[in-house]
Amino acid sequence: MKPAHRLLLLLAAALAFAGCDAFRSLAPAGGNTSLGTPYELVVVCGQPEWTGAVGDALRARFGAPVAYVNQEEPLFDILRVMPRGFTNMVTRHRNILHVEIDPAAAEASATAQYDVRVRPQIEVTLRGPSQQALAAYLDAHGDDLVRVFELAERDRAAEYTAIYNEAHIAEAIRRTFGAEMTVPKGYILAKQDSDFIWCRYEYPAASQGFCIYSYPYAGAGSLTPAALTAARNRFVSRIPGPAEGSHMTTSAAFEPDAHPFRLEGRAWIELRGFWDVEGDFMGGPFVSYTTVDAATNRVFTLDCYVYSPKLPKRNFLRGVEHLLHTVKFPAAAPAGRTAAETR
Repeated sequence: MKPAHRLLLLLAAALAFAGCDAFRSLAPAGGNTSLGTPYELVVVCGQPEWTGAVGDALRARFGAPVAYVNQEEPLFDILRVMPRGFTNMVTRHRNILHVEIDPAAAEASATAQYDVRVRPQIEVTLRGPSQQALAAYLDAHGDDLVRVFELAERDRAAEYTAIYNEAHIAEAIRRTFGAEMTVPKGYILAKQDSDFIWCRYEYPAASQGFCIYSYPYAGAGSLTPAALTAARNRFVSRIPGPAEGSHMTTSAAFEPDAHPFRLEGRAWIELRGFWDVEGDFMGGPFVSYTTVDAATNRVFTLDCYVYSPKLPKRNFLRGVEHLLHTVKFPAAAPAGRTAAETR
């Protein structure tokens, strides 16, 4: 259980990375379930602050566009209420941000509370002696504030997936790649080869999917953006399109963006861009995560995509991004034993 109170900046420093079943609320025993949809934020704020510098800073951070989606979508959908309107069902929202002017406050600060009224819920209080102090705080720490709410959403998805998951897909991944991964309920195993697994989750008007593939590591040159894109195209060509002979590929119209990061001590490379279907008219955003499995000296990639031509893509994309945080590799084998023998 998380402590009820924790400094916001300590939460931000702990971050490892910054309408879908994976986001279903989990009710506490004997308690109420939180309300609202994923990546929706209730801001409790007075009119002077909302129409002033504080409101501008909040909208600039939480309303910033999600990167690499086809249409502009905000990081969070903001629902603003006056302090006197923060009553009844509004208090049960999953994500709440209070903005308070307190002349007695020595400086601007932010604190977070978890699951006090309902579960799962995060309430952050942003308090300062003046609107100018709060605006300055947001200029310095606004991105950290966004990441705290993003982490809360990710934790909810992880909790749900830990309870409701596809064990047979996890077993296929373990046997094929030697890695542990928890796959949310609803995914189907669409294709399995000795070096490739493809899974998909179909909605009436959208689709989420991911594939995992592995190949020999040939030194640092294997991890350049060009090499990762070429490897991606080799493997995702196994994902068929709707027309005869069509298949997925990386869009040539937009160069993918690559950047390295670390997650729980392991080095990864994120590749983010757009996919197309060779021989047909389909496309959407993708993100892949690549690391080197030292136990096998092979490159391991989790490649995720979304297809949603009519519905907003943000929550579908966040859903596949969360998959990375369920991937675990076994500890190094003891001396005299192979990695396979420890699996």
